Order: sequence, then structure tokens, then C-alpha cells
Amino acid sequence: MKIAITGGTGFVGRALVSTLLDLNHQVVLFTRQPERAAAQFPGVQLVDYYTPWSEHLGGCTGVVNLAGEPIAEGRWTPQRRRLILESRQLGTAKLVAALTQADPTPPVLVSASAVGYYGTSESATYDETSPPGGDFLAQVCQAWEAAAQAPATTRVVVLRLGIVLGPGGALGKMVPVFRAFAGGPIGSGQQWVSWIHRQDVVRLILRALEDSQWSGVYNATAPEPVTMSTLSHALGEVMHRPVWLPVPALALQLLLGEGAQLVLEGQRVLPRRPLASGFTYTYPSLTPALEEVLGSGA
Repeated sequence: MKIAITGGTGFVGRALVSTLLDLNHQVVLFTRQPERAAAQFPGVQLVDYYTPWSEHLGGCTGVVNLAGEPIAEGRWTPQRRRLILESRQLGTAKLVAALTQADPTPPVLVSASAVGYYGTSESATYDETSPPGGDFLAQVCQAWEAAAQAPATTRVVVLRLGIVLGPGGALGKMVPVFRAFAGGPIGSGQQWVSWIHRQDVVRLILRALEDSQWSGVYNATAPEPVTMSTLSHALGEVMHRPVWLPVPALALQLLLGEGAQLVLEGQRVLPRRPLASGFTYTYPSLTPALEEVLGSGA
């Protein structure tokens, strides 16, 4: 395959590009940071984000859209909220516009979204048929997904990602605290964490690219979501560290402002469509996923 990717230098993108290269596929990487991308992936075809894209999309057998401003890198000021929204909505719209001009048009677009689409709840269970929430992240995800509606000749698959576990990412913020014997659940500990191992995210993307029966929305989460308390105790067990008192919700709110809501309230999301399609998870359960990540040098 010849796959065009946006967001290829991000947490999921790096793993996807490496896997595609290992499988001897061609990769076209659209990036705002060509020097950084060239250092990470020597020999990959790079396209500057600010140049016309359509001529580079013609002849691609698939397109993967992963670009988006990180949501957990500080307080949600008005400027940061705008960046979070526009990096997804406008970036996706730009990609779809280029798709319509490409000759020939790529047959499939796999576009990321997030489980933030459903809003937050400590009691509800969500699947792909559940309605959207009404908070800021739910609105962002709705706009993001709406922008991904490509030409009729292009099959569109939207993957709503949960919290992705791998070296770095969300675990990269938790591991040093546990290593210092100061780890514990955040907030009440009863909020749900819908997680997925990064390898399974990459495998879902590959399945979406290759399987012509896949179309529409799929939850990219593991089949066994856990509470924050369960996650913290599993992490402590794998790292051979005690789990102390919960991290006060107020501390997180002071650090992240409105952005703390996602961590403090969470949501229980099930991947009914991937399971119904016969997709088999490499890491369906949390402890083996954590053991693999921490064993790889996180």
C-alpha cells in the first residue's frame, strides 16, 4: 500500500509509520515539522503542511488522519480551546478538500476522533450508537467527525480513540510519580478509564485500511474498561510500588482547569463494532498491556 498520513510524528502516528515501513508499505507524511520527521523516519516522503496536498494524494491507496493539538498539555484558555478545535476541524477539512482534487481519489480515509464524543459519566455505558455529549470535547469531536465526510467514492472509517497506553503518552505522566513511591488514583477513583494499547490502535487502523467492509464509526478502546482505582492499583502492582492516597481533584483542577473534567469524570466505552467484525485484541486486559509497555522501557 501507499499510505498518506497526517499527525505521523505524534504518539500514535510514530508507531503507525514504523509498522507500515516494517511491512514494506510506502508512506507519504504531511507534516508541519519536516526536519523532525526526517530525523525520525529517514527516507519517508515528506510533504510540507503548508503546500498543496492534492498532487501528493493521487495514487495513494489510503489516507490516515491523526493530526490534532494535544488536549492535556495545560489549562484550556480561550486560545488553547481554539487550537484544540481548529487543529482538528480545519486540518481535517483541508485534507478532505485535497482528497476531492486528487486524481485518482484515494479509496479510503481513516480519521481519528475520541471517546470524548460521548461526554463524561460515572454510570453510563457507551457504544457506537450512543448520542454525543454536550461538553467542549464532545463538541470538538462532533466537528472533527463532520469534517471527515469525504467524497462518495472514498470509504470513511472514524476511530474514536480511548486513552492510548504505550511508552510515553498518558502513562508517561503517571509512571514517574509511581516510581517515586507517590502514586495513587486521581479524584474519586470510581471514574471509568476507556483505554487501549497502542499496538491495538495500529492494528485497528490497518484493519480499517484493508477491510472494505469497514465503514463508519468504531470505538478504538479495549473491551475491558476499568476504573481509575483499578488502573492505579494495576500500575502499582506491575511497578512493584505501593498505591497511596488519591490525588485530590482540586489539585488537578488547578493544573488543568476545565481540562480536568475528562480525567475526573471519565466514561465507560465499549468497542462493539470492532468485536462484531471479528477483530481480536492483542491486549484485551489491562495488566498484560501495562506489563508490555513497562517492559519496553517506558
